[in-house]
Amino acid sequence: MDEIDRAIRVLPARDNALVVNTLVDLLRLDPSLDLQARAPDGVQTDLSIRGSSFGQTLVLLNGQRLNDVQSGHHNMDIPVPLDSVSRVEVLLGSGSTMYGSDAAGGVINIITEPPAGMELRLRAAAGNYGINQQRGSIAGSFGKLSEQLSFSRDFSTGFIPDRDYRSLELASSTHLATALGATSLTLAYMDHPFGADQFYGNFNSWENTKTWFAGVQQALGADTTASFSFRRHSDLFVLFRDRPEVFTNHHSDESEQADLRRRQAISTATTVSYGVEALHESILSNNLGEHSRSRGAAYAALDFRALRRFSLSLSAREEVYRSFSGQFSPTVAGGFWLSQRWKFRASASRAFRVPSYTDLYYHDPANLGSPDLRPERAWTYEGGLDWNPGGRVRGAVTIFKRRERDGIDYYRSSPTDVWRALNIQNLDFTGVEASLRLVPARGQSLDLRYTGLRGAQDTVPVGFTKYTFNYPTHSGVVAWQASLRRDVVVRSRVGVLDRRARDPYALWDLYAAVTPGRVHPFLQVSNVTSTRYQEILGVGMPGRTVIGGIELVVGH
Repeated sequence: MDEIDRAIRVLPARDNALVVNTLVDLLRLDPSLDLQARAPDGVQTDLSIRGSSFGQTLVLLNGQRLNDVQSGHHNMDIPVPLDSVSRVEVLLGSGSTMYGSDAAGGVINIITEPPAGMELRLRAAAGNYGINQQRGSIAGSFGKLSEQLSFSRDFSTGFIPDRDYRSLELASSTHLATALGATSLTLAYMDHPFGADQFYGNFNSWENTKTWFAGVQQALGADTTASFSFRRHSDLFVLFRDRPEVFTNHHSDESEQADLRRRQAISTATTVSYGVEALHESILSNNLGEHSRSRGAAYAALDFRALRRFSLSLSAREEVYRSFSGQFSPTVAGGFWLSQRWKFRASASRAFRVPSYTDLYYHDPANLGSPDLRPERAWTYEGGLDWNPGGRVRGAVTIFKRRERDGIDYYRSSPTDVWRALNIQNLDFTGVEASLRLVPARGQSLDLRYTGLRGAQDTVPVGFTKYTFNYPTHSGVVAWQASLRRDVVVRSRVGVLDRRARDPYALWDLYAAVTPGRVHPFLQVSNVTSTRYQEILGVGMPGRTVIGGIELVVGH
């Protein structure tokens, strides 16, 4: 990581499985990731990075797109159980040069890998609010073949009426060594019905989302990789749970993506990468209609290293869509080691986002899309200083700025008007990220992280916007993890968040587990102080949640 000239963080999942309940728990360790949940355990969670909208964050599974063409509200419908996830890679700032549309705020890449050796894991837990959970996985290595099958079930009757939920996830992860190179195959499915009371207004709504995913990656020698993925997502929404005949929407969308990437060293200090991609998206909806669109792209990147002190990366992407109109996305990033302990880095990059089908075509009595929307465009500039004296301390600070044009939001001139989708001009976001990691003793770690953000608009219309100015102005996380005597692992997280024009609040989560042997008891307490808070305005969240259970591990 010390050789990378962008703000990137890796969050290990498998090593901390007993003290992390969901993927959302893991992402909350970084205050630059703004997760706005409507219920616990990842139920309808919006993910934003550095003040971007939830549609400006790109979610990948093993480098392949999960973003939903219907709406960014479904981007976090991630179909793989947590037991399948090895780690999560987070890119803060624009990623359109490598990955195309939607990566204006940043990118998260969820990596699945079968664990080494033969292993069977079974887990059961129960808690208040009618929570009961079951997870399991079986993995094995057979010569050149590695396989993992996993499942997860999470159920709750809800902390208030019509806020119940159920989540079922199934996944298969296969790795095979062949004469051509490594082959990886991921198959996954998610079924996610939930009560949506107050989610979209004063209605006792209900919703059910389902996701099917298949992705394959094939290495062609040491330097080239080809991949293909298919994703299908359905969304059934009922405005009144007890009267579905009043207003019901059913959306079904599909996407197919193929790419060919190559990376090779042309000298000891220079590496070149290049590739081509194709993406097709379609939707069939009683509200949005029937639509489809295709995009194609080519990119190239050149990376220089010199004297073990200098680094420079130049990359660019051209993406063509909609009657051959295109988007050009360049990036330049560089670093300089001031000494063995200090490194300066800086980058500038351009990003874009193609409007979702909800932005373009959605309509109901309170919201109206616009088929004339232009793609969003943004430039991100950042500079950072990394400090690594070795041993038990390391830190970093990054200052960034994002200049956004043709941003997409919903606007209304008065509280009684209809929300209308439109392009907003001249949005500027300026922020700072600071982190300090300490290892006070063997088996312990203490992470302190802070993100501050300020947004401004050069020309402010008379009226109201729905999403743009809902970002956190201050967000901080203190996370402590330790292996105590008798092999007890404890993790504590305190997150403080001050959202613009809202009251600040703090949440304390506490996890503990016994790790030796085959039977692992664990206890998880979320919102220890039972703080009353809302991540989405008007959608209350539960108080203290206690979950206890046992994990059984057979194998090695």
